[in-house]
Amino acid sequence: MTSEDFIIREIQPEDDAALAKVIREVILEMGAPKVGTAYEDKATDNMYKQYQKTTSKYYVVTHNNTVVGGAGIAQLDNFEGNTCELQKMYFLPIARGKGLGSKLIKQCLHKAKEIGFTNCYLETLPYMQAAVKLYKRNGFINLDKPMGNTAHYNCNVWMIKEI
Repeated sequence: MTSEDFIIREIQPEDDAALAKVIREVILEMGAPKVGTAYEDKATDNMYKQYQKTTSKYYVVTHNNTVVGGAGIAQLDNFEGNTCELQKMYFLPIARGKGLGSKLIKQCLHKAKEIGFTNCYLETLPYMQAAVKLYKRNGFINLDKPMGNTAHYNCNVWMIKEI
């Protein structure tokens, strides 16, 4: 299976339940806490609606018409300035190690630049080592403290990239 077996497209309303399942499965698989993460976000169950603002966009990754991952960008909460946040980037095992993470990041950053953002911020967990490596490979650098207020207080790796 190669990355050509997967499709990256904009989220549709019918993707909500499958995407919420992917996000929660990956959080549990990684041993991440349910509180202070996307697991408990109300937005996780209504992703389509959540990303219909002009300052946001969410993409899903599908394989054989099944949602297997996704990522999006949105204005960073409680922060002044042209900074977006790379949000809810999760992949089921079937979609990992195929270059889809980098493809999705590039697509999100391209859209962010189109919208007018100049920086992209993200938060993750230190034991999500593959994700941290992926972000670094794509030009994100570590920060000493969080920006804005995402309410994800259990995510203590903060990164940023100029776009």
